[in-house]
Amino acid sequence: MAAKIKKGDTVVILAGRDKGRSGEVLQVMPKDERAIVRGVNMVKRHTRQTAQQEGGIISKESTIHLSNLAIADPAGGKASRVGFKFLEDGRKVRFAKSSGEVIDG
Repeated sequence: MAAKIKKGDTVVILAGRDKGRSGEVLQVMPKDERAIVRGVNMVKRHTRQTAQQEGGIISKESTIHLSNLAIADPAGGKASRVGFKFLEDGRKVRFAKSSGEVIDG
């Protein structure tokens, strides 16, 4: 199955404590059906000091399930479902079902 959400996409959170917020996808884990979104689902981690980094309480993004994400429509910024279609030149692209706007360049 083709990926509906990819790294670099702007997504809207549909459920959870960050519902309604949007952010950029930093990483997608297709096997686990999860993604990391910048500034969303922040958790605090207590880390020990190492040679590379300082110790203390660090806030970082945690993964969020793909079912709780939706692509932000390029036209309006609202959550939209994703469809696939072929352009005249034969390329397969993703498009927002709400507006018909092409997501991939």
